[in-house]
Amino acid sequence: MDLGLNDKTALVFGAGGGLGGAIARSLAAEGVCVIVADIDGTSAEATAKAIVSEGGRAIPMIWDIGDISLIEGKLAEIKAAFGPVDILVNNTGGPPPTSATGQSPDIWSKYFDMMVRSVIAVTDGVLPSMRERKWGRIITSTSSGVVAPIANLAISNSLRLALVGWSKTLAREVGRDGITANIVLPGRLATGRIVFLDEQKAKRENRAVSDVTTESTASIPVGRYGDPKEYGDTVTFLASSRASYITGSVIRVDGGLINSI
Repeated sequence: MDLGLNDKTALVFGAGGGLGGAIARSLAAEGVCVIVADIDGTSAEATAKAIVSEGGRAIPMIWDIGDISLIEGKLAEIKAAFGPVDILVNNTGGPPPTSATGQSPDIWSKYFDMMVRSVIAVTDGVLPSMRERKWGRIITSTSSGVVAPIANLAISNSLRLALVGWSKTLAREVGRDGITANIVLPGRLATGRIVFLDEQKAKRENRAVSDVTTESTASIPVGRYGDPKEYGDTVTFLASSRASYITGSVIRVDGGLINSI
């Protein structure tokens, strides 16, 4: 199936990590030139090298998405070198485990800037050129916590849910410009993040990590953690011309984990 992505330009945040890296590699495999953006330059470089070794096109870019002051300059740099961004993948890191009470206003503000305000600002930065060309994809990765809040992840549940409302509203505003806006949410995928969360739960409950992992996978209908590649391929399809009638949606890649309809 030709996804119609050859020679498009994608900006993927968090592309040095497990999910972001899988998204970047999947897009590159379809002929997309990928800007591998990550706060960790070493990780961004590793993903870019992996893509190039597989015959794709990618350049690493050190970018702290939480720093709003960088956005205008970074987007100008990308446009000068590769042209305007066709596909934006908003993928931010998550906050540490937290309860819903007792968190300082500064903590809430810090993660709001990193996870919400920055995503909106970057999107605002790429939309004018997408509107001019009548084509664009805005894909925002969140968490299963936006559908079924996860215990002890209060900040993540709250702030990522804000992005769902924003994306749905955005989809209605840009649909006639040939632009789609969708949310993709992972279930339990085999990344460093899920390892960290399993370790934290084991520590809180004074249990072995292996027991927590076994219990966790047993609750997933397909009986395993997901492969990040499965997530990356879903994002790539949503970025494609084949998905031009999918917008304003929340797509679950969770192995059937979430019980709600």
